[in-house]
Formats: sequence, structure tokens, C-alpha cells
Amino acid sequence: MDWKNLLNTTRLMTPEYPERPGRPMYMQDIDRITFSAPFRRLANKTQVHPLYDNDHIHHRLIHSVEVSSVGRTLGMEVGQWLVDEKGLSDGERDKISGVVQAACLAHDIGNPPFGHSGEAAIGRWFEERFDAPKGIVADLAARDRQEFKTFEGNAQGFRILSRKEMYADEGGMRLSLSVLGAFAKYPATANISAKPPQTYCGLKKFGLFENDAALFAQAAQALGLPEMQAGTGTWWKRHPLVFLMEAADDICYNIMDLEDAFTCGDVPFGQARDLMMTLFARSNREYSYKSEAAEIAHMRARAVGGAIAACVEAFKENYDTLMDGTFSSGLIEVSAKAEEFARIKQVARERIFNAPRKTELEVFGRNVIYKTLDGLIPLFHDLSKTWKIDDLSSYHQQLARALGLHVEGLDNAYDALHALTDFVSGMTDRYAVKVSEMLYSR
Repeated sequence: MDWKNLLNTTRLMTPEYPERPGRPMYMQDIDRITFSAPFRRLANKTQVHPLYDNDHIHHRLIHSVEVSSVGRTLGMEVGQWLVDEKGLSDGERDKISGVVQAACLAHDIGNPPFGHSGEAAIGRWFEERFDAPKGIVADLAARDRQEFKTFEGNAQGFRILSRKEMYADEGGMRLSLSVLGAFAKYPATANISAKPPQTYCGLKKFGLFENDAALFAQAAQALGLPEMQAGTGTWWKRHPLVFLMEAADDICYNIMDLEDAFTCGDVPFGQARDLMMTLFARSNREYSYKSEAAEIAHMRARAVGGAIAACVEAFKENYDTLMDGTFSSGLIEVSAKAEEFARIKQVARERIFNAPRKTELEVFGRNVIYKTLDGLIPLFHDLSKTWKIDDLSSYHQQLARALGLHVEGLDNAYDALHALTDFVSGMTDRYAVKVSEMLYSR
């Protein structure tokens, strides 16, 4: 792969759009994402702790902003190394930093309510319906079922960015091709990732719905991403900047989840402090802290800095394989801090993700999503009879209006069920609770 192609700032579906002096494309992309409704809704979506009352606990929007900050720094430091060692220009360094920042800002934009448990709930609901399909569910072709059974927020994110937000079905936000490339952690469809043709980090999940793959193909060709063939279709090797975006996410969720766990009382002060201290070099300077929370905040800041340095070195050490598409790990996992992060992840599994309150609310969230899907699917069964909104029952017309459910123009089961998941995955945690209560109030 070549940086001249990888940093292509042509806009999706608007190649004639000019880049203005003093306002580079990546900065416009950052602004488009920041001011979008799906990004704003992340303020009421779960990061780790659903429906938590403590305002100091992270939600998806704050997490995304922090990831973008770390990603910007990773991009700048790697970009400077490329200037010094590989002959890139200062402008290309800035472009790398900006592209990574934009991709990081959008990295969770497709996540449904209640975090990964919500994602799993949507998939499980569809899987149960496919066991005994009826109505519109039975009309969906078998080849199209996998992406619903394993519903994936990454694929929903690409759908939002490239199709649903701003210019609907005409390029979406019309982001730079380089940003879309750096966003796509899993450049494959569900049928390919379900039976991966080889072991590769970009095939652990899927990041493209079948009807969005053609849009990504346009970007991938312009970016020069290696195109691979499988029996079930085409997939691509990752853009090298994906690994910086992924590293920024890994750094933030590991370290900030630990800080949140201390705030919630799930991890004691000493354990949280000691785990963070393994990520950075000690100094002889003495610090005084007003509280344990202030000390943890300082440890967190230094831990982030240490993790960034480790990931930058990992990128340098693996540069050749990153550029030929054969690198297949995370930068954290091959960095000098791999063991330290492994210990943090182990504590997260034992003390954070299995915390009683979190588990209780995940069960609650799963039932909210099930109730919402159960309450909405009859509308889509009704619609599929003639595909005419005027033929819907009066209740279903009223329900569509009440929820602002966009069902006009639908004429097939595949698009209709995606309209259903667009709505459900787009809900915030609290709005999902409100909708489920409205649908089942007596």
C-alpha cells in the first residue's frame, strides 16, 4: 500500500468537491461527524455501565471524544516518524493525524443502546425469529440472514456514515475516502466473516452489510487496499490507519474503564492505581493529592501517555507488514505493554464486566430491546402485504407517526428489516426504555 493512495481525501460520491485552503477535508469530516444526530445520541448510550446515575461515569460520546484525542496524538507521532524516516511531507503528517482523529470520533457511531449486550440482543432476537420464520421474516432470503443474526455495530456505523445521515442513499455524510478506510476495522460482509477464508484480524467480525459493500469497494479501490476473494464474495485488507484507530480505542476503554470501576466501587483504589502505574515509567518527583480520585486521575493521564508511546513504537516495528497487509494483530498486543494490558483486561473480566449491577441492567436492557422489536415487527408484517403505507392499519400508521419511523419507499424484506434495525439501534438507552413502555403499556 502507498500513502499517496491511502491518504486520498476525495469525498464519497462527490469527487468534484474541492478542498479549501485552511480547511482540509479531514477537518470538515470531523465537523460533520461532531454535529450529526447519531453522534449526539451517543451521550445517552452505554459505554460499560447502563443507565448509571453517576455523572462521572463514561458514556459513548465522552468515550468517543477521548478516543479521538488519543488517536490524533497517535497519528501525529506516527506521521512525524514517517516524515523523518519515509519522506512524507508535513502536510501528509497532519493529514494522517486528522484522518485518524475523524475515524476515532466515529468509531462507535453505529452502536445500539445498552452497549455490546444490546448488540447481542438484536442478533439473538433475529436468530430466534429465523428458527420459525413467518411474515416479513420468512420473506428474507437465506443468504441475507447472517448479518441480522449477528447484528454488528461496526457495519451499522458504516451504514450511517455512508448512506443514512445527511445525504440519504447519496453518500451519507460524504466523508473522505481515507476516513472511511481508517474507520473500517472489519472490511468484510457477514457471510465472509462467518466462515473466514483465512485467519486475519479484519475477519473477526464484519463491518459491511451486503447492500453497503459496493460503496466500500469504491473507497477501497481508490485507497489501494488489497482486495481478496472468498467463495462468498470480496473482502479487503485493513487500511494501516485502522490499527491506530483501534489502538486509541483499546487504550481508552482499558484505562478509563478501570477509572470508572474505581469510581463505582467495583475495583479498589490500590488495585486501580497499581495497574495504571505499570503503563508508564516512574519518576522521582513527589506529588501530593487531595483525594484518591485525584490520584487516580493523575495515574490515568500518565498511563495514557505511556500506552501511546508503546503503540507508536509497535507501529514502527511492524511497519512493513502493516503496509503489505499481512499484519494481523492489535498494536497493544504486540507492544512492550502487552502483558500489562492483559492484566488490566483480566481484572475487567473478573471485577467490572461481571459486576452485579451491570449484569442486572444488561438483562433489563436485553428485555427492553426484545419488547421493542416484538412491538414493532407487526407493523412491518403489515407493510409487507402491499408495501403501501396507506394500506397499513390505522394503529400502525399512528405508531409510525408517533415514533417517526421511516417506512416510506420500502418495497422488500431486506430493506424493511434494515429500517427496523436502523430505528432500534439508533435509540438511546433511555428512549429505548420509553418506547418499550409505550408499546406495552396497558
